[in-house]
Amino acid sequence: MKQSKSYIIGILLLLLVSGCQGKIDENMSEELPDFEFTNQDGDAFGLKELKGQWWIASFMYTNCQTICPIMTGNMATLQRELKNNHLDIHMVSFSIDPDYDNPEVLTEYAKNYQVDFSNWDFLTGYDFKTIQDLSMDSFKTVIESTSPGTGNDQIAHGTNFFLVNPEGIVIKKYDSVGKSGIEEAVNDIDKIQ
Repeated sequence: MKQSKSYIIGILLLLLVSGCQGKIDENMSEELPDFEFTNQDGDAFGLKELKGQWWIASFMYTNCQTICPIMTGNMATLQRELKNNHLDIHMVSFSIDPDYDNPEVLTEYAKNYQVDFSNWDFLTGYDFKTIQDLSMDSFKTVIESTSPGTGNDQIAHGTNFFLVNPEGIVIKKYDSVGKSGIEEAVNDIDKIQ
């Protein structure tokens, strides 16, 4: 009798511990539509390549003169921190200036940040309206041309990066400008892997 009580307590403790593992504080729940675009290598890349794995998404463009260099630098730092902590997660950066950001331009841009392309894809190959709709509908972040027709080619956009679960649901956004978002993402990814 005493042995079976210990066994039952052990099972309950195991269930309790395993139930706590993998839980993060989610602040979003938005399903992504199926998509297939073009990556920096000129290859088709989309949601089917990402299904079944956790991934981080961001929005950027190579001609950005304000926040994108900081955001991309922080994403590169996040990539290194994840590798240093033996955490394997894919990263995807969607260009919000697809007319200019072709695969070659994206490759050169990413090289400036010492990006490891083995688990980070930069996407293009769609029109502005497509990426604008995807960002608003699924990531709840705005993308707007700041001054259409004025010669100002800067594009206003959000400053977050996003955690997407293996089912293609955007579940959390992080600040991509400060260092706190990097730390929070590393901690969350450590919990889910």
